[in-house]
Amino acid sequence: MKILLTSLAIILLSLQFQLWLGEGSVRSLSLLKSELADQQAVNADLQARNRLLEIEVVDLKNGLEAVEERARSELGMIGDDEVFYLIIE
Repeated sequence: MKILLTSLAIILLSLQFQLWLGEGSVRSLSLLKSELADQQAVNADLQARNRLLEIEVVDLKNGLEAVEERARSELGMIGDDEVFYLIIE
């Protein structure tokens, strides 16, 4: 009887060890859940950025105003009937 109780106690301890500290344990599950939440937050940010870029691409394909605005800001475009003033502080 003593051998049976000892073996059952050893089995119980080994199962508890695997449950709390082993591979696929509660600890590793909670770490994976936190990593998943972090990755979902990153994905949400990237999806929002992609939506903004998609809107900008559609605007650039369909409208000339966006192309003209980008040329003015990035390339320094000046129209034929416009006068450019450079103010130095």
